[in-house]
Amino acid sequence: MDGISYKKILYTEEQLKTRVEALGRQITKDYASRDLVLIGVLKGSLYFFTDLTRAIDLPIELDMIAIGSIPDTTSQTGIVKITKDVDINITGKHVIVVEDIIRTGLTTAYLMQTLEARKPASIEVCTLLYNPDRQLIDLPVKYFGFEIDRSWLIGYGMDASEIGRNLPFIAELEHK
Repeated sequence: MDGISYKKILYTEEQLKTRVEALGRQITKDYASRDLVLIGVLKGSLYFFTDLTRAIDLPIELDMIAIGSIPDTTSQTGIVKITKDVDINITGKHVIVVEDIIRTGLTTAYLMQTLEARKPASIEVCTLLYNPDRQLIDLPVKYFGFEIDRSWLIGYGMDASEIGRNLPFIAELEHK
């Protein structure tokens, strides 16, 4: 890929498919006979969100939420702004927020707090990649694909300056 290089592939397309299908089966089992809404966090979760929703064998409602960072503050404080809110009324419904990666947990905690104010029946987190060692806040993550370390990653929705999201695998980014 022009201008982007990576050290090695961490998760192949087949590994991702297998893990996402397993998460879909678990969510199908856990939410049988419930009104379920999945909310994807744009842009990073897009590929994971799409594959996960197809792996869930239940009637589900889908929506997306987008967040923007506040320059020079977000990585330290978790302060973000919602740039695209959900359109679905989630009151009384079971909600799963779908993330691509959770490191500190600050941004996701903010989203959870914002969505909890809308009185869903329940709200949980599903993330493809999870780094519990970097978590700065107690954020319960019910579903996750893989535990990761501090690596900078690219592919399957994750980017480097908006490039690389469309790679069908996840690779460790070569940091220059």
